[in-house]
Amino acid sequence: MSYWDYEWRPYVSQAERRRKAAAEMAKLKKRGHPVAPVVLAGRKIAATFWGKAWCDNLEGYGDYENRLPRGRTYVRNGSVVDLQIAEAEINARVSGSSLYKVKVDIVPVPKARWKAICKDCAGGIDSLVELLQGRFSKGVMERICRQRSGLFPAPEEIRFSCNCPDWASMCKHVAAVLYGVGARLDDKPELLFRLRKVDEKDLLAGAAAGLPVSRKKPRAGKVLDAADLSGIFGLDLDGGPAPERAKAASRKPAGKSRATKPKGKNKS
Repeated sequence: MSYWDYEWRPYVSQAERRRKAAAEMAKLKKRGHPVAPVVLAGRKIAATFWGKAWCDNLEGYGDYENRLPRGRTYVRNGSVVDLQIAEAEINARVSGSSLYKVKVDIVPVPKARWKAICKDCAGGIDSLVELLQGRFSKGVMERICRQRSGLFPAPEEIRFSCNCPDWASMCKHVAAVLYGVGARLDDKPELLFRLRKVDEKDLLAGAAAGLPVSRKKPRAGKVLDAADLSGIFGLDLDGGPAPERAKAASRKPAGKSRATKPKGKNKS
């Protein structure tokens, strides 16, 4: 290790960090790498059910609570310059004093657990649109978010590494990447199922019987109650509107009554 691994590293301005990160990302693009930075519209990290549920689960990791605030700062200031989510793994680059590589491995959902989740949620979700928008009953929501037996990973199911000199078990760069996953799920909630190596269509009502995916709109009353989500994780979250993408997907054709909009709130 270098001298600076043991002493304070030299200060690098935010502007210089961004310049260096942009140059490195440009090189990756030229080599054909699909660079995908985490870009937030404001300070809110996640605004939809899946993104907020991921962040809420993350903030339930008591062993890492002292590292999470720095991670939130990093993801909010655009430091996660590349985030790639694949089956059972996340690869990212985070801009700091240098450009750091972060790798997170997540244990796939055990088959028995996934089978139990699907069985308990049978008949509670009618369409893929309804599922990805998080528009379902309180009972289904609670089952999916249940600690250690639901869809979200427990701390012992996650392994991570970063090539920064921070010796903490979870550095701020890893924390920023994990929050970045929540932001990414706002736009692409299907990536959560890919990450946990399960097929989201298994949750659809009638999927086991080989029925086609329903194209009808969610039934009235089957809308996420944001207060319920907060209660599951024991957090007091800030509310916020869903992205325009989610609003457009839930809007009915002209002349018909307007569909109920999904609600949600998030501490982050």
